[in-house]
Amino acid sequence: MTELSIKTRAERFLATLQHGQVLDLSVVSATDDSVTMRLPYQPQVIGDPDSGTLHGGSLTTLVDTASGTAVFAILPGFELCPTLDLRLDYMQGARSGYDLLAVARVIRIASQVVFTECRVYECEHAAEYSSSSEPDGNLIAKCSATFMRIGADMTPADFRARIESGDNA
Repeated sequence: MTELSIKTRAERFLATLQHGQVLDLSVVSATDDSVTMRLPYQPQVIGDPDSGTLHGGSLTTLVDTASGTAVFAILPGFELCPTLDLRLDYMQGARSGYDLLAVARVIRIASQVVFTECRVYECEHAAEYSSSSEPDGNLIAKCSATFMRIGADMTPADFRARIESGDNA
């Protein structure tokens, strides 16, 4: 089998996550140190109907998923890494009608943990964004997260096969 690109690994990993499908998350770009993920504006994820502000749980899911996807896609081999710790600092509420872009970067890979940081931007034209540079939009939140390495041998073989084949049925 040929080696999968980082973006393909990220997309296939995201496709295995039901909550990612429910929120319609998508991988916009993936490089050897970061993954950019899009959360499209959807009325069903609004937390405050009066202001149209996004629910904090949706934002937390976005940063955890983007960060975890970056870890999975960037590590050599197929290694699931559960979230050990996640800190999310809200800079401002996301405005109604705007998509969000999360840029998650792997900061350090150690023998037992992986450290990440993630920034979330509100973007009017997020669907057209395709670069791995920082998006042009308001900074909504910052996140730092730590993921526990459990080892490739602890990652289920059927999961590895789904990523390799692209079959998430």
